Amino acid sequence: MSDQTNHTIVLVHGAFQNANGWSRVKTKLEADGCKVIAVNLPGRDGDGTDPHKLTPDDYKQAVLKAVSTEARPVVLVGHSFGGITVSNVAEAAPEKISALVYLSAFLPKNGESLQSLAQTDADSALGRDGNFVVSPDYAYASIKPEHAAELFGNDAIDGDREAIRKSLISDPLAPMAMPVVLTATRFGKVPKYYIETTEDLIVSPALQERMIAGADVKRVFKISAGHASYVTQPGDVARAILAVAAEVSETLGATA
Repeated sequence: MSDQTNHTIVLVHGAFQNANGWSRVKTKLEADGCKVIAVNLPGRDGDGTDPHKLTPDDYKQAVLKAVSTEARPVVLVGHSFGGITVSNVAEAAPEKISALVYLSAFLPKNGESLQSLAQTDADSALGRDGNFVVSPDYAYASIKPEHAAELFGNDAIDGDREAIRKSLISDPLAPMAMPVVLTATRFGKVPKYYIETTEDLIVSPALQERMIAGADVKRVFKISAGHASYVTQPGDVARAILAVAAEVSETLGATA
């Protein structure tokens, strides 16, 4: 068991998912002695939230609630659209976060949104062949079912592909277009790490590398995985997160 100096790891899922997707990563982190909180964002699982009224602030508040009782700053991990959410949380409460970890996630600059970043991703398969499906009332977006497993789990074995397909859900549409408001004095002061998925068909490696190059990222971990690496490569994901926790622990120890 490695010494993470009692850091808490908070996991924030992306679009078309809920907290259950983190189960394999959570198990591995807990086996290494970490406390792990997987946040379930509002607007899913029939929680009664009106999707037309949902905003990124609702996501931010859900994560802030999860970290509010932690005595020490947490390592905050966001996957995919979760990168937008954790960025907003860091802007709101930088003192609660020891490090931000982006897992094949959108790493925005001030004024950007998931939509604006995704529109620059010519290498993503999400916008092809009608894969991105919007409901008639513009309340939700979803992934074309017959392509979902291949898009998210192109590196998965057959059983895992089926599990990925079944796990994907409709996602509230409105928050995807809403831009972040980030400042150098708050968001900018939180250390940032990136886990790049080199086989990703949703957030392409090319976009991931552009976002990394445009941000102050302390360290990049590359894993050979598709977008659902939390299912297909949970060991690699957990090891990268643990490495961040260890690095943060050393830094905190040196400055104590």
